[in-house]
Amino acid sequence: MRMNFKAMESYGADNLASQASVASNIDLIQMLFDGFIESLTAAQGHLKHGAIQEKCKCLARASRIVVGLQGSLDFNKGGDLARNLDELYSYITRRLLLANAQNDAQALEEIHGLMSEIRQAWRDVPSLLPARTVASIH
Repeated sequence: MRMNFKAMESYGADNLASQASVASNIDLIQMLFDGFIESLTAAQGHLKHGAIQEKCKCLARASRIVVGLQGSLDFNKGGDLARNLDELYSYITRRLLLANAQNDAQALEEIHGLMSEIRQAWRDVPSLLPARTVASIH
């Protein structure tokens, strides 16, 4: 299984180890995206209410998740899709850094939109491709 548990550590759920041991690569990726969106949404709320320290914690967690997703890409099997995701994850990481430093709510909204689209795409993947093909991207 290419998706490693280091990426899952970024998710931070208490029962994650038991979930991850029986989850497919796609399930693991979906869990990471869910954790990312959860952290980003919390950060947006903290920013709105002026809780800057909490916003920083949530964005740090979101950044770790993106780094975990990026580190799990398999460029040999994933081809252009893996390279495109790598570039997108790099962009997301840069935007998160700037949004955090500048308290930029608009940038956080942009990131939320991009990652929500990718999360939805991963939810659709199982019905579109054979499992063997899906497992080779990440």
